[in-house]
Amino acid sequence: MARSMRLFLIRHGETVDNVAGLYAGIRDSELTNHGYQQATRLGQHFKAIGLSFTHLYSSHLQRAAKTAGKIREGQLASSSSDPLPASIPDVVQLPLLVEQDFGSMEGKKFYERPPESKLTGKEHHRLESKGSPGFVDVESKDSMANRADTFLDEHLLPLLADHSGVAERCIAIVSHGIFLSTLWKRLLLRLPGKSVVLSPELQATARPSLEHLGGWSNTGYLELLMTRPVVPVIAMAADAPSPSITAPFPLPAEMPAAGHQVLLEDTVPVSGTVSKTPEEQPAEVSRQDPEIELPVLISRVAHGWETTILAINSKDHLKGLKRTGGGVGSSRHDASQKSIDTFFKRRKVA
Repeated sequence: MARSMRLFLIRHGETVDNVAGLYAGIRDSELTNHGYQQATRLGQHFKAIGLSFTHLYSSHLQRAAKTAGKIREGQLASSSSDPLPASIPDVVQLPLLVEQDFGSMEGKKFYERPPESKLTGKEHHRLESKGSPGFVDVESKDSMANRADTFLDEHLLPLLADHSGVAERCIAIVSHGIFLSTLWKRLLLRLPGKSVVLSPELQATARPSLEHLGGWSNTGYLELLMTRPVVPVIAMAADAPSPSITAPFPLPAEMPAAGHQVLLEDTVPVSGTVSKTPEEQPAEVSRQDPEIELPVLISRVAHGWETTILAINSKDHLKGLKRTGGGVGSSRHDASQKSIDTFFKRRKVA
C-alpha cells in the first residue's frame, strides 16, 4: 500500500502590527478582528473540502497559535452527514517556528529603516546601530535555517520515516512569512532531485524557481502532496545467485518472504565522503539560494518520496470576505466581546 502526506505551510492571520506597519518578528502581536475572521474562514474551508488533520503545529506566538486553533475548531465542527474524525490532534506550539527576530528593529515602523536598507537586513541594521547602547542584531539567516532543520529532523521527517501502518497523514504548519520561506527552502533540500513538480494547473504560470514561489498572504498557504510508492520484493529461484545491492541507505535487517512488500528507509546521512549518482544527489548545490547563507550538507533526505505542489499562497477561503468598516476590522480581536449577531437577535415568538 502506497503512503501519502498532505502538507500545508500556512501563514497566520492579520495582526495589529501588520496594520500599523511595524516589525513584529518575536513580538507577540495579536490578531485583528479581520485576522480572526480570516483564520475562522480557513478552518471552515479545510473542513468543507474534507481534510482531517493528523498533526497541527504552530509557532508559540499567539497570532500563529490562534490561527492554528481556528483550524482545529473547524475540524471539530460536525454535521449529520459528516462525522467527526476518530481523533482530532491538539495544536503543538513550538518556539522553533517563530518568526525572524528583528532585534532592535522590533516594534519600529518599516520606513524607519535607513537608506542602507538595500543591503541585507543584517548589514543595514549593523550600519544603522553600530555602537548604539542596547543594540540587538537581527537574527541571521543561518540561525533560521538551523531552526528549520531542527523542526524537520525532530518532527516532520520522522513522520515520513514512520512505517507504523498509517497510510495517509495530513499536516498543518502555521508560522510566519519570512520563516515559512526558510522552512520551505530547507525542506526542498531534503527532497530527492527531480522529485518535486508543479501541478498541471500551476505549470501554466511561469515560476522563477522552486525556491522562490512567492510570499505568503495572511492565512495564505502552500499545499504539497507527498507520495511514497511501495517497493515490491521480487521472488527468486532458490538456486539463483544473490544479486549485489548498492543503495545510498541501509536496507532492512530482515527481508520479508516473497510476495510481501517492504518500505526502504526514508533517510540517509549525508557527508562529504558519500558518493552519489546525479539522480540520488539531493541537489543541495543546484537548488541553493545565493541570498541565504545555508550549510551545504544536510543530515537526512526523504528518499523515495515524490512531491507535487498543489497550491501556492492559496486564498480561496477568503473569497467574499470583507473587512468590517469603521476601523473595527483593523482593531485588536477581543474574544470576550459578543458577536455582533447577538445584538440583533429577535426575541422568540411565544
